[in-house]
Amino acid sequence: MDKLLQILGEAGIPFAYDHFAEGESPDPPFICYLLPGTNHFGADGRVYYKINEVHIELYTDSKDLEIEHQLEAVLDKHGIFYDRSEVWIDSEKLYEVLYSFEIEA
Repeated sequence: MDKLLQILGEAGIPFAYDHFAEGESPDPPFICYLLPGTNHFGADGRVYYKINEVHIELYTDSKDLEIEHQLEAVLDKHGIFYDRSEVWIDSEKLYEVLYSFEIEA
């Protein structure tokens, strides 16, 4: 978890786990990150290598390639292989760019 927090800090974008408290959300861009699951390696009935699934949700109010490249540069610097997808959230009037990857727990 420390490595993930270091990576997020280096990106220079405000972030919170899952969501910001009501009334405390910063103006976009901002990040919400989640640890929705695991993909542990095990044998002999025990976990030998712990792996967390990570979702980094980057929110912007307009398409912002510069901020996306800023975040991707930090992920690349740390050798993280990620998948990326994007969606417009009409009810929030925000773009969400989702970065999914796995990291050692």
